[in-house]
Amino acid sequence: MALEANYCRVRLDPHPTDPDSANPASADPGATLLCTRRSRLAHGGQQVCVGDWVAVDGIDWVQARGAVAAIEPRTSLLLRPPLANADRVVVMVALARPAPEADALSRFLLAAEATGLEVLVLLSKADLVAPEVLAHWRQRLQGWGYETLGLSHDDPAAVAAVGRWLADGVSVLCGPSGVGKSSLLNALIPGLALRTAAVSGRLERGRHTTRHVELHDLGAAALLADTPGFNRPDLPGDPHHWPLLFPEIRRQVQAGATCRFRDCRHGDEPGCAIARDWERYGQYRDGLAVLSPPGPDRTGSGRR
Repeated sequence: MALEANYCRVRLDPHPTDPDSANPASADPGATLLCTRRSRLAHGGQQVCVGDWVAVDGIDWVQARGAVAAIEPRTSLLLRPPLANADRVVVMVALARPAPEADALSRFLLAAEATGLEVLVLLSKADLVAPEVLAHWRQRLQGWGYETLGLSHDDPAAVAAVGRWLADGVSVLCGPSGVGKSSLLNALIPGLALRTAAVSGRLERGRHTTRHVELHDLGAAALLADTPGFNRPDLPGDPHHWPLLFPEIRRQVQAGATCRFRDCRHGDEPGCAIARDWERYGQYRDGLAVLSPPGPDRTGSGRR
């Protein structure tokens, strides 16, 4: 499904018991309807998002028109980009043109972690750098706690590996402008022909070519959402969830690290069991200072 101005493009999912199943259009799983949204959804505070399962009524099969009447319960909801029922977030970053910036990449990963979904990392334009540069970033991101793939769009084996990564469920592709998201979709889906643009030579920044979120078929059981690029996502704003957004901390907790205080922020608290010798700890501390006010004095004894 896609949202375009005040309309929704809804792809049909026919059921054998559908009273309209005798209609050829309703029996075609690839058929789409151009739909408006019933005003009662807005009045009830319900917003239709790409990825929603919806009920459609008032169907005009000749004109392929209808109206979204209800929204099914969601399993997940992303706010930026707005997408419902996704299973994983794929953060894509270029190794060149523009070159990666560790802080910006980390911000994308933290925003992805805030969704609670599986997070994967694609390193694009690997053909434009020496093999040791790709190896450096893969090792670095492994230290952060992420599985990565190197990608060259003219390398069929690399594109096929990405396809295997995304072989089921709904994946959302996000990252800075100009990293090659639309080019990857064109490689994964022959005939799609999404518009692409060159990176600005003066600013080394990408140009936005995707204007809205849209789901594309990757196979019988897989969908991929292309999203508009943006270069600096906001940091997640809930200080209580901040430590959980770092795989480096989660791994230590899962390995049995137990702090003295249950609500330990892993800053300067006594009895904190979290090690400080990981690369992004400085960024963690900086974000903690911004998001969380000073806690109670914990220099004396306390109860766990």
